Parts: sequence; structure tokens; C-alpha cells
Amino acid sequence: MIETLNYHHLRYFWAVAREGSVTRAAERLGMSAQTVSGQVSRLEAALGQALFTQVGRTLELTEAGRAALSYADQIFLLGEQLTDALRDASLERTLRLSAGVADVVPKTVSYHLLEPALTATDALRLTCREGSFDELLNELALHRLDIVLSDRPALAGQAQFESHLLARCRVGIYGTPELAHRFRQGFPASLAGAPLLMPTRDNVLRGQVEAWLSEIGVRVRVVGEFEDGALMKTFGGRGFGLFPAPSFASADITGHFGVEKVGDIDGVFEQYWAIANRKKIRHKAVAAIWAQGSDEAR
Repeated sequence: MIETLNYHHLRYFWAVAREGSVTRAAERLGMSAQTVSGQVSRLEAALGQALFTQVGRTLELTEAGRAALSYADQIFLLGEQLTDALRDASLERTLRLSAGVADVVPKTVSYHLLEPALTATDALRLTCREGSFDELLNELALHRLDIVLSDRPALAGQAQFESHLLARCRVGIYGTPELAHRFRQGFPASLAGAPLLMPTRDNVLRGQVEAWLSEIGVRVRVVGEFEDGALMKTFGGRGFGLFPAPSFASADITGHFGVEKVGDIDGVFEQYWAIANRKKIRHKAVAAIWAQGSDEAR
């Protein structure tokens, strides 16, 4: 059975592997060659693997030794980075925020929801991770994230989390100026037969839009389905079809993708939630996001 790794022994091995000989490693470490050789031997015994082989008068790494050197390089590089980071005089003033953003939340919306945290302190270190709702909640439960932004709250049974509604906004239909001009008059009846880009069927918005179209008795031509909302908007901006999108920060959509709003979808709304571990709500940046409250976006 492999013993607990002794990092002192690993450092001696690392020095020998980097220097190419026990003698040079001993000179670098300020120790005797006998001591260094003994420590490497103890590491090999603990690992149950020979790390060096003698070829003539030189030492060469075995396959196990090459693998060990790769890990040792990473371990001691991280150690040096840790030391440098702790010497940083600004560390005490730095506020770190690890935010998870569900992949269904539009990028521009994510920025606006996180923006209050950016002004909460002059020394914010923000890390963003995108993923599925379930993946991000698992990371939140393990305290690898401070907050998650999503289009839904945590489940009622997940008592360790608290959910807070940040924004509730209408959903509109957008398209290039040419398509918008063509379908705006008489909206929404004018959408009959219109080319429409849609999210894939596992997206909540897809179901809402289909229910709305059924309710008003309008049949469209779905010409494209997209998992990624930004990709759908890009195709829409190229004139491939109209597309539904939340009207939160509508100017970002029209400005970035060169489109216009055709009209709003009555009764269809997108909601954006912040989810955090209950104890994390006191985190200064999380509290700044939390304080936005529910806001009806136009």
C-alpha cells in the first residue's frame, strides 16, 4: 500500500530530476549527496516504483519517474504561485466572487445582473463559470461558487439555498430591419407563415412561445433550433429568421445584433434568479447583487 506522500522527499526527487544528477541537486539544496540520495530512495520505497535508472554514469527517469516529475512540476509551480499571491500587498483588499451562470441566461443579461458587484468594491476579483443548472447547484453546494444566476429558483426541498428574484421581463420577437418592417404591421397575426428561430425543446422559453402561438392561433415556420441563445441571435441578425428574446436590456440586443423589435409576446415573461448558500448572502458582492430586487425590465 502506498504511504502518504512526503513532500520533502518529493522536492529532493524534483531537484535531482531537474539537475540531472544527485551531486548537482545536493549542491543546489546545500545538503550532502548521501542525504539527497537517501531521501529519493525513501520516496521510491513509499511509491513502490523506481523513479530513476542508472545508465552508465548518468541517471535517467523511468516511466514512473517521468509521470512523477510532471506532477511535481505542477505541485511546486502552484506552491510558488501561492507564495507570490500571499506576498501581494493588495490581497487583503481583494474581494473574490465566484459566480456560476446557467447556460440559458443570455450573456448581456448576465453582465447586467452581475454589474452591481463590480461597483461594490474597487478590488473585485470576479470568476465566472457557465454550465447547466444542476451542475452549478452542485458546485454551489460544495462552496466552489458564491452565487448562481439562473432562469429558475432552487427547488423547495433544497433548504441550504436561498433564491431571490432579480428581474422579470417581457419577451419580444426580434428580426432584421427588413423582416421587422415586413411583420410588424398587424402583429402578432402577421407572424402566420413567418420564418422563426427557436430555442431547443428543453428550454423553458420554447414551451412558452409555442403555447402563445397556439393560443393566438398562428402557425409559423420554424427554420432553426439552437441550444445557444447568442448563436440564435447571430443567425437572426443575418436575416435567417425572426427570434424570441427577453427584452431585458433590449438596446443590447438591437445594437449588438443589428435587429429591431417586432413586438412583445403578451403574457410571456423571463425571470432571472440569484441563488446562494444562506450564509453566503453576507458576502459583500453577493449582497450587492441581491439588493437589486425584482425589477420589471422594459
